[in-house]
Amino acid sequence: MKNIKSGSILVLVAVLGLWSCHKDLNRFPTNDLTSEVVYKDLAGYTGVATKVYSALALTGSFGPGSTDLAGIDPGTSDFLRLWWKAQTLSTDEAVVAWNDPGIQDFHNMNWGSNNPMLSGLYNRCMYIISAANEFLRESTDAKLNGRGISAADQTIIKNFRTEMRFIRAYQYWVMMDLFGNPPFITEEQTIGLKAPNQISRAQLFQYIETELRAIENELAAPRSLPYGRADRAAAWSLLSRLYLNAQVYIGTPRFTDCITYSKRVIDAGYSLVPNYAHLFLADNHLNTSENIFNIQYDGLNTQNFGGTTFIIHAQIVSGQTGAQFGVNGGWSGIRATKSLPDRFPDNTGTIDKRMIFFTGNPKEITTVSNAAEGWPSAKFKNITRTGAPGKDPSGTFVDTDFPVFRLAEMYLNAAEAQLRGGTGITGTEALNYVNTVRRRAYGNNSGDYTTLNLNELLDERSRELHWEGTRRTDLIRYGFFTSNSYLWPWKGGIAGGTGVGTFRNLYPIPAADLSANPNLKQNPNY
Repeated sequence: MKNIKSGSILVLVAVLGLWSCHKDLNRFPTNDLTSEVVYKDLAGYTGVATKVYSALALTGSFGPGSTDLAGIDPGTSDFLRLWWKAQTLSTDEAVVAWNDPGIQDFHNMNWGSNNPMLSGLYNRCMYIISAANEFLRESTDAKLNGRGISAADQTIIKNFRTEMRFIRAYQYWVMMDLFGNPPFITEEQTIGLKAPNQISRAQLFQYIETELRAIENELAAPRSLPYGRADRAAAWSLLSRLYLNAQVYIGTPRFTDCITYSKRVIDAGYSLVPNYAHLFLADNHLNTSENIFNIQYDGLNTQNFGGTTFIIHAQIVSGQTGAQFGVNGGWSGIRATKSLPDRFPDNTGTIDKRMIFFTGNPKEITTVSNAAEGWPSAKFKNITRTGAPGKDPSGTFVDTDFPVFRLAEMYLNAAEAQLRGGTGITGTEALNYVNTVRRRAYGNNSGDYTTLNLNELLDERSRELHWEGTRRTDLIRYGFFTSNSYLWPWKGGIAGGTGVGTFRNLYPIPAADLSANPNLKQNPNY
């Protein structure tokens, strides 16, 4: 069974006190009237912590035609769907046929500060940060003692408290990676006295680093918690990713630190799941040997049109059936540009088992809006490894969890950091890390590299991690995201691809928040 569940984000709203963040990001959740009831015992604290986790997967819903706290259609506004689009549709990994307001801006690379998808993501992240802050305000020693919480229960609550700090750090990493210089508030600030101040990217990097290193030994040991909760390895994984990209974030390389934290995960007893396809199925909660931290979905208890429900339905085009994916049909939306499948040695998946694509379409995309062009990835499915469909009898909502961190990424992070000059592993060890990943894909050592270079490693990351939300960050690190040095179909809105201004390595601060908060300044050139 999956352990972090919630039937409705409305419960979270009721507990934490919803604020209309698409109108005023300066207000944060308050629960002055209900906190003594909600947080009266361990059950209350456990419920709120569970709902903070659930906020990564769920959305609001307030009736037909309404918008949720992200300010857009609640069917499209969960964190994962918004983040995935920003990280994937802006790259060579995918295009989408639809014309929802703002969605084609990702391919065209002409997004502005009024893009509703970006505003929704920004507001969703700030909401989750605020929810974590509220838990932290209510779980201080003074609050726990004042409420007569027993010593044994306080220990459990303090463990949750550390996990909430991780969730907050993860969301601040997303904000730093995408927006650079967001508003910043912790549990230390009094709600409502003033608008949040803006924090620089370098300052936020330091804050995230300090937070994660402060809690790493307070978090539970790797793989010791119920599935879905953040343990020490989750913090190490986020630090690995943080340090791999440090040169982008702060102008200073931290590759040795990346190796240090990648190795802590690698040496913590994890192992690759033998079958790559099993990582992305309806029972992928069984993959505890490789998956480090996941966003959980359950077809009966987390019903919304975001997350993996979005990914799985949207990748199904004419020529495929929903039954192949354990759902009731497809939305004919997202497909890969030819750059992604062209990285594989064959089109059938016979050589490299990660080549899981529908090849019934022409590979070339001549018209982005034509879902009959381009090969969709087919690795995410709502079927179990035994072939059974997910739990939702209607076939609408899926059980497939989304892997935020898994062991294969840590192998690739460490190898790249070594190639870029980091110390702590040898070149031979780095090569072995990459070949370990490739041997699973090939089934033997026939795909082993004898030497490594950075461009090969970038391609390997795309093969291994495609459609897992890493590509934009990787391309920026390599200097390829906006430049003319690497083009892909429809980059910059041109069939053959074109470079765009480097300022687009950051997304803009939403115009609505700039208007609401006088402490904020826009990112350059927006």
